[in-house]
Amino acid sequence: MVRYLLKSLVKLAVLLVWLPGSGGVVSAQDYPSKPIRLIVPAPAGGGTDILARVLGEGLAKQWGQTVVVDNRGGASGMIAGEAAARSAPDGYTLFVVYSGILTVNPSMFKNIPYNAIKDFAPVALIADVPNILIVHPSLPATSVRELIKMAKSKPGQLTYASSGNGVSNHLAMELFKMMAGLNMVHVPYKGGAPAMQDLLGGHVQLMFNNLVEALAQVKAGRLRALAVATAARSPAVPELPTVAESGVPGYEISLWYGVVAPAGTPQAIVDKLNDVVRQMNQTPGVKARLAQLGADPIDYRPVEFSAKIKREMEKWGKVIKEAGIRAE
Repeated sequence: MVRYLLKSLVKLAVLLVWLPGSGGVVSAQDYPSKPIRLIVPAPAGGGTDILARVLGEGLAKQWGQTVVVDNRGGASGMIAGEAAARSAPDGYTLFVVYSGILTVNPSMFKNIPYNAIKDFAPVALIADVPNILIVHPSLPATSVRELIKMAKSKPGQLTYASSGNGVSNHLAMELFKMMAGLNMVHVPYKGGAPAMQDLLGGHVQLMFNNLVEALAQVKAGRLRALAVATAARSPAVPELPTVAESGVPGYEISLWYGVVAPAGTPQAIVDKLNDVVRQMNQTPGVKARLAQLGADPIDYRPVEFSAKIKREMEKWGKVIKEAGIRAE
């Protein structure tokens, strides 16, 4: 209660600054006039941090203002989320998010220190990192349809790996199982590296994993790729069909990254930021850097981003409940 009261007072103060005749800024024309802080829900050096720095460099180049990256890893992004939610809604603090922070955490954790809908204003989607369905070569399935047929003939016998309980590639497989009507055994690992190691060793038979980590092993013939989990084929592997076109209509999952602002940030600033991010994503340099991360740029307006968050919150809430997934 106290936190929301304080936040409301902060919002009121910012609103007064923006009112005509208040002596403060009356439009987004002068924004930004000081350094911008990017709160990042991960330590320095990882994929989330690298992507945030690509964003920061783009904003700094566009506006000639310093962009400071504030790394706050831990607690599945909730440490960073709380800090961002409590920040002044003036456009000078932005929060780089990955999909699970807003769409999975609310259903996975009982005591979450932010409201994914009420505490943030969606600004822009940055990029989408496709997951692909991969199997060990010892499994004779060469397509999604063959895999489904095999799994149905051997209920409870096929094993699949994930990077951990409730993470994106675990949820990807749970959704796949539900939509295809399959019974397979989940083997969670503490991270993607040990999961991939056991898949390569044949100790588990299949998993979803991000394109960057999986593709090198597929090209080397150590694993077989069956499909990409996104709604459309990935430009990085256009020959690989989607799960949806391979026998599971409507299937879609991706690990996306975006940027949000504290709720109450003036819409003019949100729109200005959105325009810059979308323009930045179309430049050859940014496209090349995203491709190195296995990411495809996304072109969404704030209203589209907001709708996507709400859809996926509902979607993953149902999957988590039906599968009985609990945070470890």
